[in-house]
Amino acid sequence: MSKAKDQTRRNLIDAALKLSAERGFASLSLREVAKHAGITPAAFYRHFHDLDELGLILIDEVGLGLRQLLREARRPNDHTKSLIRSSVEAFISYITENANLFRVLQGERQGSSIAFRKALFTELGRFIEEVAEDLERVATEFNQPLTDPGLAAESIVAVAFTMGGEALDLPRHRRAELIERIVKAIKMVLTGALVQTQKTLPRRKLSSRK
Repeated sequence: MSKAKDQTRRNLIDAALKLSAERGFASLSLREVAKHAGITPAAFYRHFHDLDELGLILIDEVGLGLRQLLREARRPNDHTKSLIRSSVEAFISYITENANLFRVLQGERQGSSIAFRKALFTELGRFIEEVAEDLERVATEFNQPLTDPGLAAESIVAVAFTMGGEALDLPRHRRAELIERIVKAIKMVLTGALVQTQKTLPRRKLSSRK
């Protein structure tokens, strides 16, 4: 593929990202995306079979970005930071540097395209699985078993995505405050996920409550 063709393909992806972030992928038309990319509708078909194929490429970019984020979080450069803090900081950095991707990810989870939603949830599922694997590894390393690592990972991802979305509209100087809130929320999830023993959490019979 020539550099010019590569660039045109990239322009189409960027145009779809920008427009999707503004009002949702389902509302886009092929003609509109082509116009924003600076090509004719007929030229669009030299790069993608249809708009749905382009949409799936967007999802691939989201998934790749998330997986790269996770790998980066596993290798924090500052060893004085916890894995949670380094992960949250990497996550906030990712979504602010890739705002359009994140807006598409947020908005299209309830979008009208079945294929788009399916691909999106598949990518989110992979992300949750990787977080669960990390939780199990750390829990084993520190001998602190979790009741349900998968559910804990799903809860952490939900917290990160819901609260992290605030970063898109926050001024830079307030991001540190948001990071602290997310770190605290994730720690609360993990505290609740720890396997409780009789020693740490004495049993109480419901019938004894007056």
